[in-house]
Amino acid sequence: MSRPIRARLDWAALRHNHRVVKQHAGAARVWSVVKADAYGHGLLAAARALSDATDGFALVELEGAMALRDAGFAHPILMMEGPYQADDLPLFAELELTPVLHSMWQVDALIDACLPRRQPVYLKLNTGMNRLGFDADDFTAALDRLVAADCLESVTLMTHFADADEARGIQHQLERFRSVSGKRMLPACLANSAALLRFPEAIGDWVRPGIMLYGSSPFPAMQSAVALDLQPVMTLESELIAVRNLEPGAAVGYGSSFVAEGPMRIGIVACGYGDGYPRHAPTGTPVQVAGQRTRTLGRVSMDKICVDLSELPSTVGVGDTVTLWGGAGNMYLAADDVATAAGTVSYEMFCALAARVPLIDVN
Repeated sequence: MSRPIRARLDWAALRHNHRVVKQHAGAARVWSVVKADAYGHGLLAAARALSDATDGFALVELEGAMALRDAGFAHPILMMEGPYQADDLPLFAELELTPVLHSMWQVDALIDACLPRRQPVYLKLNTGMNRLGFDADDFTAALDRLVAADCLESVTLMTHFADADEARGIQHQLERFRSVSGKRMLPACLANSAALLRFPEAIGDWVRPGIMLYGSSPFPAMQSAVALDLQPVMTLESELIAVRNLEPGAAVGYGSSFVAEGPMRIGIVACGYGDGYPRHAPTGTPVQVAGQRTRTLGRVSMDKICVDLSELPSTVGVGDTVTLWGGAGNMYLAADDVATAAGTVSYEMFCALAARVPLIDVN
């Protein structure tokens, strides 16, 4: 028998979450963000689940775009970091990819390439994130240069919000975007998951949801995924493979970081950081055992996690299901709760899922 850990992927939940996106987006079109192997959920499987619903796919990996085209997807594809070198541009044209241009060399390379098809492009303005994008003066110059070249099918303006999930919000960035884009009547792509859910004034013509598609909240400190009507797509589950009783003073795991203050019953779970579970998750990180919430104990090791069974019925034992995150009904454990306890975000946990964990498609 194979090791009992598995990740269940509920594609009906993904489609449900996309419907939630549409409810918030209104008339705006939707780029479904599938970068990083669809946030660890599997690029092609996620794309198939969304193929009849989404207006397009957004990612950063050229190999991923090639895989989508090879699999027969004819949807628009947005390359959110644009070409990485000028030699990529003929392939962009062949595959009909829409580049996000964020540097002047990309603008110059596109114009110089004389591609065989008129190219739709996105032009990215840096409004305060200070990662990719043109500053105001260069943005205007790049836009004028593209328009004058007369080699484009269309230009869409884009920015990315740094604080859509924080108290500061987006107003300062939105005002900067509007002041720079001025009176140019061009379509805009502004809202990520957090802005889409929280700031309807930033929806624009296209939205690009990411984490909410996969069933996590972009702002778990303010609103849970359940409150946002989002359903988990990924459920990571395993089983108890051993149970043992501890005497007071007995330590658990590497470094003896947890010491029992009294008699305890603990369980050993076939899951560890070698499976993608966060190694830095401390004692007290929530976990579900046989449908009941409890906590982890001690350090996470490569293949195993220890959990507290002291308050659970004595009938709970070897072979019982352990939900690390996800699930439904009384087995539901929000990935955001696990991430918060571990000092990380659900994005990282999903993307870290290890190749040795079997994937099981549901719905």
